[in-house]
Amino acid sequence: MPESGPLLVYGPRSTTYDFGPGHPLTPRRFGPGIDLLRSVGAEPGLAPEPATDDELAWVHDPAYIETIKAFGRTPLAASRAGIGPGDTPPFAGMHDASAAVAGGSLRAMEAILRGEVEHAFHPGGGLHHAMPDHASGFCVYDDPALAIARARRDGLRVLYVDLDVHHGDGVQAIQWNDPGVMTLSIHETGQTLFPGTGSIRELGGPDARGSKVNIPLEPGTGERGWLAALERVLPVLAEAHRPEVVVSQHGSDGHAWDPLAHLQLTTTAIGAAARLVDSVAHRWAGGRWLATGGGGYDAYRVVPRVWSLVWLAGAHREPSAETPEAWRSKWAEEAEQYGQAPLPERFEDEPNAGRPFGPVDDVLDRRAIEVAEAALAARDRALGR
Repeated sequence: MPESGPLLVYGPRSTTYDFGPGHPLTPRRFGPGIDLLRSVGAEPGLAPEPATDDELAWVHDPAYIETIKAFGRTPLAASRAGIGPGDTPPFAGMHDASAAVAGGSLRAMEAILRGEVEHAFHPGGGLHHAMPDHASGFCVYDDPALAIARARRDGLRVLYVDLDVHHGDGVQAIQWNDPGVMTLSIHETGQTLFPGTGSIRELGGPDARGSKVNIPLEPGTGERGWLAALERVLPVLAEAHRPEVVVSQHGSDGHAWDPLAHLQLTTTAIGAAARLVDSVAHRWAGGRWLATGGGGYDAYRVVPRVWSLVWLAGAHREPSAETPEAWRSKWAEEAEQYGQAPLPERFEDEPNAGRPFGPVDDVLDRRAIEVAEAALAARDRALGR
């Protein structure tokens, strides 16, 4: 891997995946996000271009692909296949923009498989809710599942780690019956948050029992319990599966300041989790690691710092203590306009996102560990142990 760090996937098409000015998943995040990445030494090295229809059909039904093309031509058509008012509204050029996200993760995986890079980071990727025949949760085509499918075409065992606050249901569903793909999703419980899935009882299809593992956490869980649960489960699964390539999704929407969910994470914990994924990739997969960005709806205070910390984890470098003053000055007015100011002066947050620890935090921390242990026990039972 070049000393400069992971291959950064970003280009002109990255900002075309755009559901409109009022939508939470805004391309505005790329302005401050790519700027801060550049400040830590990252430079875009791969511009996403659309995956072909044949490639998309590795994980999506051909009829669904044609439906997305039709919406791209006629966005006012009647709702179907998960496209319509609400989470995933249609927009002109929807197919090309969505296929470009998929193509970015696919080409990054191919660069890894060719040995051109060890690590790649696609901040615009991570659309983990898309299903074979319908869109869901802001996601049209499932780029992590497509990257996994590409590695599987070479016969490689894959470990998928989903750190988004929402359950990685699309990737899990697409890879449900493949024992060569281990998926781990740590998320807020589906009892309180979309998509309503991701219980510890979801363990894989009849040919892949025990290869799908979930850690559903209670609302309010903070950085200590979340990170401890991940540290308890991820190394165990990696040792058991012995992956040859790692794919991960680093949604920043579990952060305490995110407006759409209820976990209380910090950039500090999210950065530590990225370093853990990196260590797993080097321990078991020869360093082969594709990271994707995923969700995150505080586009100024949180998303840019998380993206930088994920890239720095792959570069094997610690962040500077402070975010650049020039970066804060450049984006301060826009952040204020969207109610996400002031911009943080540090890459890593204060403990517990600045809130005092209390008895409730202690209870939730213990509960997180209990859920992690229960997830491993459920997997053991599925394997007949």
